Amino acid sequence: MNLPNKLTVLRLIAIPFFLLLLVLPLDWGTISFAGATVPVTQLVAAIIFLAAVITDNLDGIIARKYHLITNFGKFTDPLADKLLVMTAFIMLTSMNVVPAWVTVVIIWRELAVTGLRLLIIETNGEVLAAKMPGKIKTVSQFIAILFLLLDNMFFALANIPFGEIMLYVCLFFTVYSGIDYFVKGRSVFSDGLK
Repeated sequence: MNLPNKLTVLRLIAIPFFLLLLVLPLDWGTISFAGATVPVTQLVAAIIFLAAVITDNLDGIIARKYHLITNFGKFTDPLADKLLVMTAFIMLTSMNVVPAWVTVVIIWRELAVTGLRLLIIETNGEVLAAKMPGKIKTVSQFIAILFLLLDNMFFALANIPFGEIMLYVCLFFTVYSGIDYFVKGRSVFSDGLK
């Protein structure tokens, strides 16, 4: 197994630890820093999340630079991303940080676009590459999740709800990029729309 795939597997392995830190009733105390007070378990979960985001960027860079792109990586990399993001949003919803309807919209979009991509590959063998709105969606999701987990650390000093602002930025780009994918991929549905 090459290095990018190992990083992806490491990210997949990190997801249950991220989840358990947020689910289990562990009392490791709290930490106050930069205007925010968060449970230590939540801080550790945020560090695991950040490490997963960094490995997501690293595995792609390494795979492209050294021509280490594999079918395993093409399958597991986006799977790991979606599992990480969906787990985070579900947990933030259970913690009453993110409204349930926002999490539902994000999950619907992720599943619908994944299904569309599979249908396009099956229909004409093309991979529907991520466009700029989809990339902005991904980055804004990562930022929103991180700052929501950290109770707006740094921004809390100025009473700026940065995590919440980024949540709605990511929601906008989640919906916009989902529509964009379906508009660009609509030809795969032409046989059913006659």
